[in-house]
Amino acid sequence: MSYGQSIAAGCLAGEEKKTSWPELVGKSIEEAREIILKDMPDADIVVVPTGSAVTEDLRSNRVRIFVDIVATTPNIG
Repeated sequence: MSYGQSIAAGCLAGEEKKTSWPELVGKSIEEAREIILKDMPDADIVVVPTGSAVTEDLRSNRVRIFVDIVATTPNIG
């Protein structure tokens, strides 16, 4: 069994915790939040504009979702 196979086998057995969700690129924030919480119910999800300054401390339950588009027309009011 190769190293990659052993990690995959560990994931199936519940031994490894998921650390990233590349399949969520292009999804809405709501969809991403729902999927992350299914995989990691104790996740502290933080939505951050791309390019923002963020702390470099490691928190094992924090998941940052970086966004970079304007979803609706900005207007005064």
